[in-house]
Amino acid sequence: MRRARAPAADRARRDLRARLEAQRRRPVLVRAYGALFRDAGPLGPVARRRALRFALRCAPALVAAGFSALLALGVFSDLVLGWPQAVAVGLLLASLAALSLRRARGSAAGRPATAREQLELGSLFLVAAHAVAQTAAGGGLEGPLYPVVYLVMAFLVSFLPRGVGLGLVSFAVGLEAALWRGRGGLPGEIPAAAAHAGFIVLFAVLYHAVLWAQLAASRGAERAAVQRRLREIDERAREYRLLAPAAGAGEGQQERGRRLTEAAVVEVEAAVRGTLEVAEVALRSHTCAVFLLTPDDAQLVLRECRSRSDRVAARLPSREGALGSVVARAVPLRLQGEVRAATYYQDGTRPRAFLAVPLLDRRGGHVRGVLLADRLEAAPFGDEDEALLQKLAAELLRAVAAERLMGDLQRARDEKERFYAAIELLNRMTKPREVFDAMLRVAAGIAPLDLGAVTLVERGEGRTLHRVARVLLGSSDEKRAAGLDGLAFPDNAGLVSSAVKLGATLPGKDLRISDAVIFDEGTRLRGLASLRVIPLKTADGVLGTLVVGARREGAFGREAVRQLEVIAMQAADAVLRARLFEQTERLATTDGLTGLANHRTFQARLDEHLLAAARYGKRLSLILCDIDHFKSVNDTYGHPAGDLVLKGVARALQREARATDLVARYGGEEFAVVMPETDAPGALVIAERIREKVKATVFQTELGRLQVTMSLGVATCPDDGSRKAQLVEAADGCLYHAKRHGRNRTVPAASLRAGRRAAAGGSV
Repeated sequence: MRRARAPAADRARRDLRARLEAQRRRPVLVRAYGALFRDAGPLGPVARRRALRFALRCAPALVAAGFSALLALGVFSDLVLGWPQAVAVGLLLASLAALSLRRARGSAAGRPATAREQLELGSLFLVAAHAVAQTAAGGGLEGPLYPVVYLVMAFLVSFLPRGVGLGLVSFAVGLEAALWRGRGGLPGEIPAAAAHAGFIVLFAVLYHAVLWAQLAASRGAERAAVQRRLREIDERAREYRLLAPAAGAGEGQQERGRRLTEAAVVEVEAAVRGTLEVAEVALRSHTCAVFLLTPDDAQLVLRECRSRSDRVAARLPSREGALGSVVARAVPLRLQGEVRAATYYQDGTRPRAFLAVPLLDRRGGHVRGVLLADRLEAAPFGDEDEALLQKLAAELLRAVAAERLMGDLQRARDEKERFYAAIELLNRMTKPREVFDAMLRVAAGIAPLDLGAVTLVERGEGRTLHRVARVLLGSSDEKRAAGLDGLAFPDNAGLVSSAVKLGATLPGKDLRISDAVIFDEGTRLRGLASLRVIPLKTADGVLGTLVVGARREGAFGREAVRQLEVIAMQAADAVLRARLFEQTERLATTDGLTGLANHRTFQARLDEHLLAAARYGKRLSLILCDIDHFKSVNDTYGHPAGDLVLKGVARALQREARATDLVARYGGEEFAVVMPETDAPGALVIAERIREKVKATVFQTELGRLQVTMSLGVATCPDDGSRKAQLVEAADGCLYHAKRHGRNRTVPAASLRAGRRAAAGGSV
């Protein structure tokens, strides 16, 4: 078996060697052809397909560029076109057809046109228009068909996006420059070429300008229509006594009120039309109308009418004629015969039967208008007709009352929700400044504010001081806001001081604000027409005031002031809670005797500073200091004197340390100073300054003058330790060294290290 297999394996090896030798003997051209035209070769099928797709994509741009070059050379100047012109025109038409077909397929597939497709199609249309114009001109500068270029440009920019249109305008202007250059670039033709380019730009811009003007006019007409409708709704609301929220309401409240009033007016108008339809059919009247009194009761205004005559007057005096009699007497009126007192027809028509009933408001019984019906034939109205008209008038008034009630309920609900939201917002605030900001935001939602300020009362040492804690003004009043913010003034006869003393909102009536003393004599407010100063009252007294002002007269109506007073009371409680929270937080983080940070705060802040120093590669120094012989001070002068010394030393430390340093009472008579971004030499300078200041301080006690000294130890991170325990231990060791070697001195950790190295060197 092995002998039979060996010859077969040998033959296979020989065949393989022969094939390899045959491949090695292929000609160079054959191998080159194989390398170029294989599947992955540069001329293979894949590369050829890519090149074909690229050529097809670039074909429209190349055709447009080539056609532009032919135009610049004047190829189309002759009316008789040769084969080069025919080929160019054929390529142009083929490109246009291909682009149009591709765009049609894209539209059918829901794919929007790209900017490239739009630019290619627009440029081809432009060069085609130029070719037509050049052919008609016969090589000259002007031609009868040149306006076709302007029309094509106007057509393109009308339907294409603004960016694409701008690109086509640039292409058209560049083409005009190329045509001028192709004609020889004669200086005499510059004005004509510039005129062509200018007209192209003009036609491109003209459409957008006209469209912008139309849109602006449409928007203006829409705004005018909206304003007219709002005025009409407001007028009808006043006539129906469906009053919107007071003028002092905030913007959001006014918008909700307008929507509510509009809905109510629409409902009442529908009720009025329904009433007149019923009255017209039931009473077989010639005219059936509703006249409403204007808010000043001086005129009757026709609000709704169903009549066979178009000469019913729109306005009438409220004290004249039959309608005036109904208004004055507030009782129904029924007349027959030639009713000369019916003066509501402009053409002098005299009805032969007249019936009118007053529209009496359920609240107070005031006359709000008249519902009338008349007939031209001599068919007088009877008792049943009068009863029917009175019932219809009652239904109309019931509809008005229902809408008014709905409006009142909605406004009450909005007010309640606003109060709940305001109380919730104020209760979440834990800092007084946050409470002030929230209070002013809530007040701005209730009334339109051009000025909002919060003042606080500071009482102590037999005098009262008022301070402006927060100011909210319009963006144009930044200078005035800067002048008011932080303003402090003593008790005076101004509105703020008086509101605090009386615990009442001031002023009780409108006054000339520019002449009034609001804060103090040196502070005057200009440009305000309305002002209210509302006290911030709590159970323990008045904390301050809320000052609100507006440029509009009558901006703070009774309802708005009432809401602001409720908000002010809630805000006063919130301020009191925030103060208590701050006081509790201060007690938890500060030492009660010295006012410095306590030991727990020192530990937490030192951790934070060490982390920051490690993160940013900065140095940090720590000073530990101790009052020398403090026990003897307590034993000799007493503990009150010791407390006096501790407080005096704390003040000295606070004054000599920098604003970025943390000064803390470490425990007993020991203090600590954490100094971020400070190296050892810088910390040593501050430590020496503290030591000298404490040494120079004289304390007056009952037993006489007293002076003390301090010992200080300085350690720096990372030189003396990168962890908190290491740093504190190093500073404490320096302090112990200062105590043992004479006190009243500053010992840096670097000096101890140098001493240890020197001692180690000497022992060796």
